[in-house]
Parts: sequence; structure tokens; C-alpha cells
Amino acid sequence: MPPVTDAAAPAVPLQNLDTVERAAGDPDRDQPWADLGLKEDEYHRIREILGRRPTSSELAMYSVMWSEHCSYKSSKVHLKQFSEIPQETRAGRMLAGIGENAGVIDIGQGYAVTFKVESHNHPSYVEPYQGAATGVGGIVRDILAMGARPVAVMDPLRFGPLDAEDTHRVLPGIVAGVGGYGNCLGLPNIGGEAVFDATYLGNPLVNALCVGVLRHEDLHLANASGTGNKVLLYGARTGGDGIGGVSVLASETFDADGPAKRPSVQVGDPFMEKLLIECTLELFAAGVVAGIQDLGGAGLSCATSELASAGDGGMHVDLDQVLLRDSTLAPEEILMSESQERMMAVVEPDDVEAFLAICAKWDVEATVVGEVTDTGRLEIDWHGQRVVDVPPRSVAHDGPTYERPFARPEWQDGLQADAAEALERPAGGDALRETLLRLVASPNLCDKSWITDQYDRYVRGNTVLAQPADSGMVRVDEESNLGVAVATDCNGRFAKLDPYAGAQLALAEAYRNVATGGAVPLAVSDCLNFGSPEDPAVMWQFAEACRGLKDACLELGVPVTGGNVSLYNQTGETAILPTPVVSVLGVIEDVTRRTPTGFGAEGEVLVLLGETREELSGSEWAHVVHGHLGGRPPQVDLAGEKRLAGLLADLVGVAGSAHDLSDGGLAQALAESSFHRGIGATVDVTAVHEDPFVALFAESTGRVLVSVPADGLTELLARATVHEVPAAVVGRTGGDELVVEGSFAVSVAEAREAWAATLPAALG
Repeated sequence: MPPVTDAAAPAVPLQNLDTVERAAGDPDRDQPWADLGLKEDEYHRIREILGRRPTSSELAMYSVMWSEHCSYKSSKVHLKQFSEIPQETRAGRMLAGIGENAGVIDIGQGYAVTFKVESHNHPSYVEPYQGAATGVGGIVRDILAMGARPVAVMDPLRFGPLDAEDTHRVLPGIVAGVGGYGNCLGLPNIGGEAVFDATYLGNPLVNALCVGVLRHEDLHLANASGTGNKVLLYGARTGGDGIGGVSVLASETFDADGPAKRPSVQVGDPFMEKLLIECTLELFAAGVVAGIQDLGGAGLSCATSELASAGDGGMHVDLDQVLLRDSTLAPEEILMSESQERMMAVVEPDDVEAFLAICAKWDVEATVVGEVTDTGRLEIDWHGQRVVDVPPRSVAHDGPTYERPFARPEWQDGLQADAAEALERPAGGDALRETLLRLVASPNLCDKSWITDQYDRYVRGNTVLAQPADSGMVRVDEESNLGVAVATDCNGRFAKLDPYAGAQLALAEAYRNVATGGAVPLAVSDCLNFGSPEDPAVMWQFAEACRGLKDACLELGVPVTGGNVSLYNQTGETAILPTPVVSVLGVIEDVTRRTPTGFGAEGEVLVLLGETREELSGSEWAHVVHGHLGGRPPQVDLAGEKRLAGLLADLVGVAGSAHDLSDGGLAQALAESSFHRGIGATVDVTAVHEDPFVALFAESTGRVLVSVPADGLTELLARATVHEVPAAVVGRTGGDELVVEGSFAVSVAEAREAWAATLPAALG
């Protein structure tokens, strides 16, 4: 059985220890509250709550838990509107939602799926490999804590320009971190994004998503109930890595000299996490877990205060029983450490022996560190001295709430007036051909297999779709072939032009990508990445994005199950493009009948679903060819997206392939569809729009390119009519060229070569 730690020699002499008793006796002691990221009014509020000054350990707890990353103090006034969205979906119901470690959705047949997307942006700039790796590890433990087996991960990424020196520093490390950790866990990486823009230079975005599967009866929640129940800490030992970690680092604005504070980034051990996963799942199966919480941001400070405040309200913890990698850690450091691969469980006394035995079987160290009480207080001792005595809810849930000023920036009108529709366009077939080849080779549209080949996309044997498909899809049940599809999307340029519409466009694209494979969209998780909340223009962007996302979810009938907010993503005065990444999860009854993304056969008829308009502002063409950002983004037609998704579900078994139209428009969809098996196509784009350039490169939303065997065309068009979705026959698959009638032809091989060469040429 794993040993219980011996009480280490005190890191500081006990006579100098800042105890609760001492704090009550010397109220005027200077304390480093500003160095820990607290504002003066926040420090005074802590004194009011406690009726005295905080001890140094209490100050450490409040500082990390009241940080922007943990308390959402600048964002929660806007996030609360997500609770207005009905929890019932069209094809399922929410079993757990906002406020839990992750949202849980009923998908039928007694199964539920939990999924969530979170950020690890700033740590990944400081230390790319470990920052990205521990981002994956953290989101996996969130899923595990719900009682689910993690089954897949995804990674929406944002970088500075591909040719920038710092991009070459951070990108390889981030990709290696995502792949190294996920591969070691045996989790397939089924999708994500890699987007390049100058605003992310010095502030890359590393968002990580995990999907887990559980039976309804296996659902676990984070609370500490049952007076006398024991509190156990198990997993890796607590060390000095990540002290303050993301909870402080993610609350800092980066400037030219780096962030004001750079606490050490957490160090991950994926092999320990794999043991932790299997051990935890066996603990669940044995029925010896009454409550559970992973240790991520804010470490023990978070786990103890959140478990206590969500349960009976009281907990006593003895820090001497925390297994340490570094015996010199002071109590404040133990409480702030964000060392990875740790979990905290609440266990009934009669089950402790069985709990420890299962941990020993998996070679996972575990120890009793405390118990649930009825005091309504979180009390923590160190070497027999009381160093924390606080109301747990004041730490975990009653932090400051800021109604930060926000205002539409003065430059917004000028930005929207500078429409890309007025830019010079290519004229003639040769120019259109050159434009297609330039765009397919551009960093945002090119082949991402340099990245995705570093990930194991098919481990576990249940991956049905993965990049470069529109969505990732995994089988949940091997007998019925029940499965789920997930997509993540966001066009930051659209959000800059109009943050309300930009958030809706992100949701609409992810919703459509899930639907193209034949899945029914059920639920949303979001990762809202923005600049400094102290800038009224940034807060306006954030407020508008939240409002847009809420309104779109109401229209589409999908709830927000949870997510993450990441603020202070800016370097000096340069904020990132507002980047509200939206992930959508959908269910498919039989994954063997999914609709593929690319052309699968010659001689199929091509049909464009949806309406094409002259919408070029914020497009990839404007960005790549002209370096331009201005105008208004494409119109959002949520009712049309809903009808389109219904049609796509109805086309399972009818359509031969389906590919959504988004960045790069019809030209990119044709190219990517042809790359799937090297099958070309001949198209008449005048069936889409009278201007071939608009037909090929406009980025109107609500569109999908489908192929159908000739004998299924009548059925497809009839179903499109029933669903009230515009449908235009545009051509036929076949040959080894992409032919735009009356304009140009390009071989699939030449286009694919251009598409595939970009990242290897830049990154080696």
C-alpha cells in the first residue's frame, strides 16, 4: 500500500509561522497582496470577510481563486445569460451543465457524453511543450472527474504569422506537447484548427478539448458531503512546479518585455495521468467515491474550497499529509502549487481501505488529508498550527464581480465601412486559376498534416472521422454503432468586424460541420479568447460575442454546457483578434452510415446547398491577396442553418459526400474534396453566381457541397425542397482535373502539391 508521507521538517520555523491566531493579533502587518495579483479593494474585501487580516496561506488561496482565470470576475456578468438557454435539446437532455467540471449530455441508449474546451494560452507562450501538454492533461482530468472515460481530444490552435521567428519557436513545441501527452494517454486527436494571424504573435492560443463517454448511472459531481467522510489526495506528488501557475499567469497582459509575472509552468507526466485515469475509473466502478474534483488551476486551493462549498460547507485538511516532491515547500506554496496529475476524492470511512487498495494496485500514491465537517468553514492545519480558517464559498464562489465599462470603439464604423467588396479582383481564367493555387497554399487553408501527423488519430480503434474531415467522429457503442461528432470553429476576422455576428458565425460553422457527417447537433462548449478586460473596446467585443452566442443558441436549440474564458491575450497594446472558439457536439445513430467529407466516386453529380452572395469582407481572399480586413462579415441565417442541418441528416445514405463551405469558399471545398481520393470535377459556377470570382471565393455561410450518385439526384433535390434549402446542380465528379467551365482547369495533383508544401517548407 502506498506510504503515507512522513511529516517533513517545517519549511519555515514554526515560531515565525503566520497562523490564524497570529493574524488576529497583528492586524497591521504588511502583506504582498499586490505582488500576488490582488487589487487594493479586493484585499480590503478579504479582511472584511475574515474580520481580520488574512494569514499568508489564506492570502495565497484568495489570490489564486480570485484571479481572472479562476473567478471569471470580469466575465461572469455576461456569462450568466447562457443560463437563459433551455437545457433540453432537440435530441437529448443535459445531465450536468455550467458550474460542473464539464457538461454532460444524454445521447440515448443509456449513454451520456461529456465534453469541454479550455485554454492554456499564456503557459504555452512561456514554455510551449509543457504549456500545451498540461493543457491537454487538465482538460482530460475535467472529463474524468465527471465519471467518464476520456475517448478523444481536439486542439484549436492560433499562431502568429507562419514566417515569424517566434512562431517557429512556439509552434513546434506546442504541437509536440499536444501530441506527446495525448499519444501517451492513448487518446485519438480527432480534429481542431491551426490559424495564423499577426495579432497572435507573442500570444498564441492553445485551446484543448476532450470528449468522454459514460453510462447515466456513472455520473459523478464535485461536492464534499457527509460529515465525517474522508478527503483523499491521490496521484502525483505536490511539487514546486506551477506555483501560482495559470491562475496568475492567465491574469496578466503580455508586454514587450514579457509578462509582469512568470510563475513556473506546470510539468506534465502523461504516464502518471494514464495510471490516474485507469485507477479513477476502477474507483468509480467499485463505488467508493462520494465526491471528486481534479486539481488544475489553483491546485489544492481550488479543490478544497470548491468541494467544501458545493457540499455540506465544511472541511478540515492537514497539509502535513500531502505527499510532497519538495519537502521545503511552505504551506502557501503547497496550497498554490499547480502540479499536475492529481485528484481529490471524498470517501466514506468504511470505503477508505478499499480506495487505498485500488490506488496501490495501479501504483498511484494516495493519502487521507482531511475530512468533511459541519462547521461551515474550511480549516487547514500545518504542523499542528491553524493556517487557514475561511468560509469556503468566499474563496470558491463569492469572489469579486466586475462590471467593467465597455463601449463600441470609435474605429468600428471606419473598419466596417472599408469593405473588401471594393478591392481589385482577378479577371479572367488565368488569374482565377492563380488565385485558387495561391489560396490553397496559404497558411490558413493549406494541408495541416505536418501538425496532425504528430498525433495518433486512430488509437483505441473507434475513430470514424478525423482531420481533414469537417468534424471528428468517434463510435460510442460497438454493437449499435452509436456515435458522436465534434467540431471546433472560429473566424477571428469575422469577430473583429462584428463580434456579435462573429460568435454566431463560429457557432454556425461548427454546427454545420457536425451536420455534414450526418450527426444531429446537440450542445455547445465555448472557449472565449479576448484581450485585456481593462480596455472598454475589448470588453465590448466580449459582451457582444456572449450576446450573439446566447441568441444563436436559442435560435438553434442547443445549450451551452460549459466552457472557459481567457482574457488578457494581448501583447502591449495589441490585442488578439476576438476569438470565441465554439465547439459543437452531435449524435449519430449509426456511424457506419456517416457521410464522408471528400469525393468518393467518379460520375457523381455535384449540388451546392444554400445561397451564394457577394460576401468577401473578412474572407481568406481579402486576407491573403490584399492583407485587408474591413467591411461586414457574411450574413448569419440561423433558421437556414437549422433547415440545412435537418436536410443533411435526411441525406445520410443518399449523398455520396458532403463538405461545408467556409474559409476559401467553393474553390477550397472543391479542392479539398478532390484531394480525398484524387478525383477531379467539372463545374459550371454560373449556376451559383453570375460572377465566377464571387461564385468561387465568396464566403457566404449556410452552404454545403454535396455529391450524389446520378440515380439519387431526384431524391436529393426533392428532400432539399421539403427542407426549404436552395439547391443548385453545379457539375459532376471525374477525371484528374478541377475544371471550371469557360474559365480554367488545374490538375488535382498540382493543386494538391501546392496545398501540401506550405508547412513542410516553412517548418522543415
